[in-house]
Order: sequence, then structure tokens, then C-alpha cells
Amino acid sequence: MKKKCDKCNRPATHHAIEIINGKKVETHLCDFHAAEEGMTASGHTPINELLTNFVKINSGVDDSKPPDLACETCGLAFSEFREKSLLGCADCYRSFEKPLSPMIERAQEGATHHVGKVPARAGASPHRQVQLTRMRKRLDDAVVNEDYELAAQLRDEISQLETPE
Repeated sequence: MKKKCDKCNRPATHHAIEIINGKKVETHLCDFHAAEEGMTASGHTPINELLTNFVKINSGVDDSKPPDLACETCGLAFSEFREKSLLGCADCYRSFEKPLSPMIERAQEGATHHVGKVPARAGASPHRQVQLTRMRKRLDDAVVNEDYELAAQLRDEISQLETPE
């Protein structure tokens, strides 16, 4: 059921819900009355603007004092990063380490270094995954070098590691 404007009989295009003194108050207004009340529709905010605002809010840097940090490699200023939400090069992470660290920790649930991810259903620790990767590489090298005895030994060790505990 479409709502009608609270002040006239036109279809309501602006809806607001407020809690006043613990009570929910709904307001439904047409374009004319919404403009009269100061309810303006800003439309949908583009995702890049939302991300930029998120970075600005969560960077921990005070807007009143713009930082004068700049990347030595690409010359990107931290204020420019805050505007565009894009770093210029890999060295920007080192140049902006102090203000970026809290944002990265929040985004990575407390982690500060990427260690990869193993699906929980695989039941393997990251250390075991690294070990398996190295052993597979050694197996490939042994086959290429026609060292079949070593290849058979590595194959057996890999299959032991891959079986669930």
C-alpha cells in the first residue's frame, strides 16, 4: 500500500522515522512538503564517495591539520590518498605506515601482515600449507631431473601430510 503525504493527498515520496521521547514517529511527505520541511533527497551516494569518507573518518588524522607526509618514491601526499582512497605505489605503505596501520588492522581484524588464508574445512595450518607447497615444488624438480627415487619419497610424504588427522 502506497503512503499518502501527511499534509495533503499526494503520494508520499519522502519517508522519515524518528524516535522522540522513546516513541517512534513516522513522517510521510510529498516532494513539495518535503522541500518545505527541509527534507531533500540527495539520491544515492556513489561507492567511491562512501569509501573516501570512510578512509577520512578512520584514518585517525585530524582534518584541521593536514599531514605533510608524502611518499618519497611516487610523491603522493597523504592528503591526496585520503581524497582518492588510492595509494600510488608499494612504497606508500612504508611512507604512510603510522596513519595506515590502524586502518589496516581494523580491515584485517587485528592482523598487520598478510599470511594467506586456508579454508577452515581444509583443516590445515598455514605452516603446513607452506610445507606442502615447498614439497610439491621439490617433487616437480625431482621429476624434471629424473630423480624418481626422491620423487617417490616426496610423493609419499605429501600424501601423508594431505590426509586429515
